[in-house]
Amino acid sequence: MVLKSPTVRHRRLGRELRRLRETTGLTPEAAATQLGWSRPKVNRIENARTLPNTTDIAAACDLYGADSATKAGLIQLCRDAGRRGWWTAYNDVFTGSYIGMEAEASSIRTWQPLLVPGLLQIEAYARELFRHGRPELSESELDRRISARMARKIGLMSNSAVELHALIDEGTLRRPVGPGVMARQINALLEYSAKDNIVIQVIPYSAGLHRGMDGPFSILEFGEPDPSVGYVENPAGDVYVEAADQVQRLMLTFEHLAEKALSAKESTAFLTAARSDHDIP
Repeated sequence: MVLKSPTVRHRRLGRELRRLRETTGLTPEAAATQLGWSRPKVNRIENARTLPNTTDIAAACDLYGADSATKAGLIQLCRDAGRRGWWTAYNDVFTGSYIGMEAEASSIRTWQPLLVPGLLQIEAYARELFRHGRPELSESELDRRISARMARKIGLMSNSAVELHALIDEGTLRRPVGPGVMARQINALLEYSAKDNIVIQVIPYSAGLHRGMDGPFSILEFGEPDPSVGYVENPAGDVYVEAADQVQRLMLTFEHLAEKALSAKESTAFLTAARSDHDIP
């Protein structure tokens, strides 16, 4: 079963199978031969490019000498990895694996120098963005994208809500977006900032030049044993940062930006003042 968007569970499954194989000292070629698989199949499974079936998992565990508890756990992980998430209902809108990872993250840190982060956008704001950024969209296509974006907020509102730390540039809050839309968007940011799981900080113009001038990025954390993943979106396509040293570099950049930003309390006062700059019809 080939998947376009491996979930966090799927990635974990691949890592665990690789770890078990390496513990036995078997090379991918040797493992493939003894399992009756091709070498590419071993690589695809370990790199989360293919989701194996439970029979494959059982055979690999037996070859690698996994105990019964480990074997049962990996078989269950395989079943969980194949479950459809809510986002699969929007496969015509979402591409890549970001939304699936976002939905499973325990913590998200995001820096946005130009736009309100997607997770914090209200419908009217998102509609204006799509209307100007994708003028070729029909009304039905536009509605579909708005619906998908609003559905992303599920993780912010659930009982096990994701922790979100958002850094937003002052220019984002100064830019007019439709009649009265920006005022309503800032009102929503003020409401979000009052939630225990959300921190919003504003980086003012007075901060001057800083390490975030290269553009937006996000860092998704999942808790042990899953490593954090960095994400950079640009017009040429999405970039996933998974190497530990590169993710650490993004984390240090985020910490630098958070220090440059106003405190959460100061940011709330700034948002309140910025809101009065935008007219409500």
